[in-house]
Amino acid sequence: MYELLKKDGAAKRGRFHTVHGVIETPVFMNVGTAAAIKGAVSTDDLRGIGTQVELSNTYHLHVRPGDEIVKKLGGLHRFMNWDRPILTDSGGFQVFSLASLRKIKEEGVHFHSHVDGRKIFMGPEESMQIQSNLASTIAMAFDECPPSTADRKYIEHSVARTTRWLKRCKDEMARLNSLPDTINPHQMLFGINQGGVCEDIRIAHAQQITELNLDGYAIGGLAVGESHEEMYRILDAVVPHLPDNRPTYLMGVGTPANILEAVDRGVDFFDCVYPSRNGRHGHVYTNHGKMNLFNAKYELDNRPIEEGCGCPACRSYSRAYIRHLLKSKEMLGMRLCVLHNLHFYNTMMTEIREAIEAGEYKAYKARKLKGMTDGQV
Repeated sequence: MYELLKKDGAAKRGRFHTVHGVIETPVFMNVGTAAAIKGAVSTDDLRGIGTQVELSNTYHLHVRPGDEIVKKLGGLHRFMNWDRPILTDSGGFQVFSLASLRKIKEEGVHFHSHVDGRKIFMGPEESMQIQSNLASTIAMAFDECPPSTADRKYIEHSVARTTRWLKRCKDEMARLNSLPDTINPHQMLFGINQGGVCEDIRIAHAQQITELNLDGYAIGGLAVGESHEEMYRILDAVVPHLPDNRPTYLMGVGTPANILEAVDRGVDFFDCVYPSRNGRHGHVYTNHGKMNLFNAKYELDNRPIEEGCGCPACRSYSRAYIRHLLKSKEMLGMRLCVLHNLHFYNTMMTEIREAIEAGEYKAYKARKLKGMTDGQV
């Protein structure tokens, strides 16, 4: 159940009740593709830096170790020792990202595994079955994410098929949740809005999927090559046609600036690999912009990454030391940078929630954006 606690303009402050705990929104979900955050970050670490939701990948866990194995081990929560909500994506994004390895048909998608080349078939029912085996808190509907460069006719056909697939997902999830051996019979389903950068297709699709009365609604197919301005234009057009009394999730987004802008347009849920991926390459986020710790100017810099930051890296180590670790290819350097970045994102989401509650979100957003572009790091 989703409670809308406060609105400040279009920005929403909500509370989403799940079988694995309450999610305070807006929220950034920390991405652990294969049931782990890349960069040697444990679930104890995630709890320590204020993570509310962990996100894992259906396709990758199906390929390795296998969702049936995860089920035999008690589901994803027990497997990875995480007692808070988990969202699993549907495998649908791999229809986009593994374009050279797949073939789309009405019944579903035929893949070749990126690991060993073996044949895989995934349709709406298979995706729901895999996610039920994983026993995540929130399952995503199986969809196709059309390329941003696709022509209008292709997008129309793709979106119509995604709608048909969504109805099959809903029916299959209802069946799976009713079975006696289902680990999480309270698994929730989010549908996904598609339509490229065509406002009218997006709006029509949002209206169609809203009628299905799902637990939440995602906006997919953005941050896949279009400009930030195009993304914001689509959000301006689509979000008003999604229900206020359900969470709105912008998939795969994004930079701190992207998140600040999307919250201002009514988005509740976010996920992105940027904080962990950039951290593993020595790029860290601060309130004064992004830093590259490989830069020589940090060689003798005894300051923490950011003064006043409470993350494990900033509490104990200097820029100079972390730079040394990175240059020496010591895993601790990557780990500390990832922890800092995830802590930065999680802390920013707390600030966002507080600003909406205070009715000061516009002013907060302006200050935050100005600080991150002043370059004083």
